[in-house]
Amino acid sequence: MYLVIGVVVAATHGYLVAWNVPSNVLEGVAAIALWPLVALFGVDLHTLIAYESENSRF
Repeated sequence: MYLVIGVVVAATHGYLVAWNVPSNVLEGVAAIALWPLVALFGVDLHTLIAYESENSRF
């Protein structure tokens, strides 16, 4: 049930699009796993993951 809710939340918040881009796959999986943060607290994983990938370059 947890994963079903996660998929619904991820889909309604725009995280299940363009799965051919690695960062989109990461955002989608993270949104499914962390759906309470997305749905209840309004965490924007798009911004969070983009920030992490920009700062992790050598």
